[in-house]
Amino acid sequence: MTVRFYKYEGLGNDFLIIEEEDLGDVRLTTEQAIALCDRHLGVGADGVLVLDVSEPSMHVINSDGSVPEMCGNGIRCAALHLARRSDRKNLEVAIDTVAGPQPCRVERHGRTGSVIVQMRGASLSPREIGLRSETPWLDEPVRVANQELHVTAVSMGNPHAVTFDDVGDARFELGDTLQHDPHFSNGVNVGFVSEREGHAMRLDVLERGAGWTQACGTGAAAAAVAAVETGRATRGEPLSIRLPGGTLTITAREVGEPVQMEGPARFVFQGEVDL
Repeated sequence: MTVRFYKYEGLGNDFLIIEEEDLGDVRLTTEQAIALCDRHLGVGADGVLVLDVSEPSMHVINSDGSVPEMCGNGIRCAALHLARRSDRKNLEVAIDTVAGPQPCRVERHGRTGSVIVQMRGASLSPREIGLRSETPWLDEPVRVANQELHVTAVSMGNPHAVTFDDVGDARFELGDTLQHDPHFSNGVNVGFVSEREGHAMRLDVLERGAGWTQACGTGAAAAAVAAVETGRATRGEPLSIRLPGGTLTITAREVGEPVQMEGPARFVFQGEVDL
């Protein structure tokens, strides 16, 4: 079976979009998604987005075959695809995900676009994070690979562990250990914040199912929420989150209220592939 795909990227976090109608009655398998994402033997991507265009919804499959609840960079790419497909320069659309509907506003300029997403409200509830704890973690001291890290746990519809301890290159070992820490029943995305100054910070994220990525939209949102809830940032003020692939602007308000993410997306190319 031959199917069309569309390659997009958001700050270097790249995705293959496949429209559900092009699949017909066929369901994309985990094995097919892994093969498509292979950068040597396939097309190459951090994940596949199966997009329902008629009633906008997005199903994400990571490059390792796992299925996350939500993908911040992916949803910006999906929103830009909908704008390009309808030949709209400006588009407002709500895209449904496992984590709930995400209202998006697109300003398109040819192949690129700036997308504002009203992401679902954050939660600090251990139950929603899959955290084995009686109380929320806010700068919780945790022993990780023989080193103490102060960890804040946040759900953005998917689980995140954020630390503001500047550990340098030790993050590569610590991130993998923390991602598989038994406190997190479903694993966790791990964010390391460094170089904080004013309303700006640097963030590196180890994503479940994708490894160290160029950017992570939900990770940036979780870092902003963690900064606000631990008193490191002002509630309701935009934060500039600099990731390896570029910068996202995040505004975190009260817990439970939508977290606003603003950032770019870009159409790269399209093609056909034999599944």
